[in-house]
Amino acid sequence: MADTETLSKTPLHALHVELGGKMVPFAGYDMPVQYPLGIMGEHKHCRAKAGLFDVSHMGQARYSGDESALEALVTADLSELGAGEQKYTLLLNERGGVRDDLMVSRPFKGEETLFLVVNAATKDDDFAHIEANTAGKGTLTRITDRALLALQGPEAKDVMTRLCPAACEMVFMQAGVFELDGVEVYISRSGYTGEDGFEISIPQADAVRIAKLLLAQDEVEAIGLGARDSLRLEAGLCLYGHDMDENRTPVEAALIWALAKTRRERGDFPGADVIAQQLEEKTCQKRIGLTLEGAPAREGAEIADKDGNVIGVVTSGGFGPTVEGPVAMGYVERGYVKVGTELDILVRGRARPAVVTKMPFVPNNFYRG
Repeated sequence: MADTETLSKTPLHALHVELGGKMVPFAGYDMPVQYPLGIMGEHKHCRAKAGLFDVSHMGQARYSGDESALEALVTADLSELGAGEQKYTLLLNERGGVRDDLMVSRPFKGEETLFLVVNAATKDDDFAHIEANTAGKGTLTRITDRALLALQGPEAKDVMTRLCPAACEMVFMQAGVFELDGVEVYISRSGYTGEDGFEISIPQADAVRIAKLLLAQDEVEAIGLGARDSLRLEAGLCLYGHDMDENRTPVEAALIWALAKTRRERGDFPGADVIAQQLEEKTCQKRIGLTLEGAPAREGAEIADKDGNVIGVVTSGGFGPTVEGPVAMGYVERGYVKVGTELDILVRGRARPAVVTKMPFVPNNFYRG
């Protein structure tokens, strides 16, 4: 546990404290894990109405110049990224392992500039890696004077219809520059809950005022890291450093859809030979979803077949408030990935029955028009 005095703080830190947030260390920041409503209440509120998340700890940057130099490091085909579009992509190492997952968008009209959002714990390494590999070809400009908020839930659109109606014309995975209460903001229609929603990049000086404006809407409650984790788990979304890392490829992580078909055909991305071999031989482990009985399984719990042979490990697990039961994600040998396969998860030395389950555990409600 880091000393609170050594932790970084987002522009909304004082507001979290004012709202009664329980603060904990996370990715080098002092962040709210929950508010007085509690993790269960926050989770259910986000699924039913709208929740506001502070994700300002994540890394924001602009990239301009030779986009092929950046493309060579990731799995997306950036030449196919049109104005106002956003893509989820992966930053790979030379073994095909996932250095990070990130969002890349082209929100700025009339500019050949990309907007990147990367994970908090890896942002310094990510940006240094991109800078080193695009030197002399492109320019990465780190953004340190903006906050990032996520408004998520089925009623997020109702809030934005009142406050920034132009943003509601977007569909899932579109992005643009808008005006919100007199402030220029970057907004994408995306998020990390499985619900419809918006991610909003705001100048730091206006962050608290805009956050309070959003929280003043009847539909909106502040949501902490605890519910953020249970929401993304139910949605079947990976958490970097847990469900994927530098030792797992997109094939193993069931993220091959994030590898553009054109890039796969060209084989011009890091670790292409390893990934091609895994796709052909189908011998590697693979990420799966699990539902189980009894107490939730936590990260690190072993997964066994019905004969007691250990065949994998849980990477994320917890209680799913929407599904009203324990859910988990983990890696198992390829012979056990079929939906409906009965397995056991070893929790505190006891075998608890589990079933391989299709993800997401709850339907995704992204707005696609």
